[in-house]
Amino acid sequence: MDNKVLDYTALTISIIGAVNWGLIGFFDFNLVAFLFGSMTWLSRIVYALVGLCGLYLFTFYARRDRAEA
Repeated sequence: MDNKVLDYTALTISIIGAVNWGLIGFFDFNLVAFLFGSMTWLSRIVYALVGLCGLYLFTFYARRDRAEA
């Protein structure tokens, strides 16, 4: 089953998370904490979504291997 909307949503959220980590690493600036507060329930939801999307993106490897065969 190919669900492109879920794939692109997960990829977009993961890119947002990667940009946030880049901002933290280069400038010591946490965009999520700036927008939603430091470890509020809303910021924790954002962090959880980024983590779940990152885990979901592992399925790209399996699907790519299946498509090449």
